[in-house]
Amino acid sequence: QVQLVESGGGLVQPGGSLRLSCTTSGSISSINYMGWYRQAPGKQRELVAAITSGGTTTYADSVKGRFTISRDNGKNTVYLQMNSLKPEDTAVYYCNARIITGQGLGRRLGDYWGQGTQVTVSS
Repeated sequence: QVQLVESGGGLVQPGGSLRLSCTTSGSISSINYMGWYRQAPGKQRELVAAITSGGTTTYADSVKGRFTISRDNGKNTVYLQMNSLKPEDTAVYYCNARIITGQGLGRRLGDYWGQGTQVTVSS
């Protein structure tokens, strides 16, 4: 059983900062990919940032230069540092990870999601 738990969301004024964390737990052999997505009311879920096991990062154009994704492989945790927040960043932020569980012939690749954490940017 694999679980992803996000934390760090909240209410912040425009121009402020927040740091989201996503910690994984369970019978994990390795984690290939970790990413942050967001979904605003009435909109589709979109990729915000992602990072591979080797450290290659990808960002949505709307957050480049403001957000930074990082991961601690030893702790199976991914972070999203969000600076210069704007009202349009308001959304529920979800952690996603592609995780290999099991050993040998029992190895399986699964796609896992956290429960989401609300980020609200408002004065």
